[in-house]
Amino acid sequence: MDKLFENTSIKRAYFILALPVVMSMAVTIIYNMVDTFFVAKTGNPNLVAGVSQGAPIFTLMIAIGDIFGLGGSSVISRLFGERRDKTARYISGYCFYASITCGLVVTALMFIFQTPVLHMLGASPATWKYAREYYLVIAGGATFIIFGLSPNNILRTEGLAPQAMIASITVTGINVVLNPIFIFTCGLGAAGSALATVVSNVIADVLMVYYLRTKSKKLTTSIRETKISGKLQREIYAIGIPASVTNIMVTFATALTNRYLIAYGANMGIAMKVNTVIVMVMVGFAFGAQPLIGYTYGARDERRFRETLRFDLSVVAGLALVLTVLMMVFAPQIIRLFMRDPEIVREGTGMLRWLASSTTIAGIIMVLTTTFQSMGKATPAFWLSFSRQGLIFLIAIVALSYFFGYTGVLAAQACADVLTLVLAAFLYHKYQPHFKK
Repeated sequence: MDKLFENTSIKRAYFILALPVVMSMAVTIIYNMVDTFFVAKTGNPNLVAGVSQGAPIFTLMIAIGDIFGLGGSSVISRLFGERRDKTARYISGYCFYASITCGLVVTALMFIFQTPVLHMLGASPATWKYAREYYLVIAGGATFIIFGLSPNNILRTEGLAPQAMIASITVTGINVVLNPIFIFTCGLGAAGSALATVVSNVIADVLMVYYLRTKSKKLTTSIRETKISGKLQREIYAIGIPASVTNIMVTFATALTNRYLIAYGANMGIAMKVNTVIVMVMVGFAFGAQPLIGYTYGARDERRFRETLRFDLSVVAGLALVLTVLMMVFAPQIIRLFMRDPEIVREGTGMLRWLASSTTIAGIIMVLTTTFQSMGKATPAFWLSFSRQGLIFLIAIVALSYFFGYTGVLAAQACADVLTLVLAAFLYHKYQPHFKK
């Protein structure tokens, strides 16, 4: 592991760590498309809209899992760079069991507060039945979804990105097979889509535990190796919570947009899922580079740190730009793959183009956010996570919808991205690392 992080060329180390994560995101994209495809094939716009309205709950589960997965992996990477391997091992054990406990608590809370949460997500009388079916199954499987983010991220800190990728591919493969069986053969509809997600996550969790126990030399699954100091716990949460805010804000932005565009629920649901093609690629490279950035920062290797960051920015921004152009040009054809209704294609095309228009900017923001997380800089990481699809997005959608109506709602995310980029540049100037000679 040390050879990969210290002696391998930046470009080679970057792609060794990042490409498996990108592959994982690619199969996730396939899952999102297949899931949307099968749900859309029911021919029921209310079911499509209901699943789209319930889907942010799955994103919320990922956000909560990120507290332990991304928070833990950030601290572990820096500790490996500092040669504090035993402390890093205990942190991996702590995150392993803390994520399970958290998942059980979340399941109970989701069942208790299902009605107000569904209202918040924008479920209408026409879509309530389908949104609730999806919601209840995802809530029931919350422990398995939340837990999976911990070993998936922590495995990469030891250079075991291929193993994490295999687990992600397993999730998607099983999901693709089970979706049509549960939705159509078993007649479960929206609940079938959610059940396929939960079952595939359970199987992937088992696989990741196997890899931790058989492939890892520095990490642990032992409950006897979980005791860490309050200071280290605070470090995990100081980075993990801002990291999770990113996905929580995705849930917030999706729910808010659904409420503003409630009459166009099916259209926006498809457009948002299609736009994840670009987003997932950016996420793959940004998060794939995190162990390398964290390790070089912990080792106080300024040259490798800055070279990694520059290369990360160039890769993410370049790919995002190419994918954005393709999405803008072929938007009508892409929407038509899912639903052929002329009105849905027309509205969905406009929505997709607006969503895709600023994703290159979003990629740059994402790289800077993950860099702050890798460095253990909780304050700037939080503000970037909270702003893009949270505070700044809220201000943008309220203001633009007031002045420009429907078009303003569509343009809100692009406007928020531009404003957040300005904030990101300011924060990097203020918090950029200064290495001691």
